[in-house]
Amino acid sequence: QVQLVESGGGSVQAGGSLRLSCVASGNTYSTVCMGWFRQAPGKEREGVAQISTGSGSTYAVDSAKGRFTLSRDTSHVYLQMNSLEPEDTAVYFCAASSRSCSWSDFRYWGQGTQVTVSS
Repeated sequence: QVQLVESGGGSVQAGGSLRLSCVASGNTYSTVCMGWFRQAPGKEREGVAQISTGSGSTYAVDSAKGRFTLSRDTSHVYLQMNSLEPEDTAVYFCAASSRSCSWSDFRYWGQGTQVTVSS
């Protein structure tokens, strides 16, 4: 099992920035990929960005490219979010996978942190 705890959410105005943090504990040696998902009200949860724990390569969805940056250290994963837009309002979840970096393979989840962007 892998335990994930997020922090860093909050409320900002459009154009502002937030940095989300996720600390991982437990059987972290088994993880091959870590990432961030989000779920906006009335919408399905969607992947935002991910990082391979082996190669360190990252991937971000089109809506996040150029604005969101994912990084990690030994036990943390960070999501730096700049130029935030009201459409980024959602609950953000840290997630981990022990199988692959396919979005559907993420099985470990944090409790989520709310990000609210006002216009």
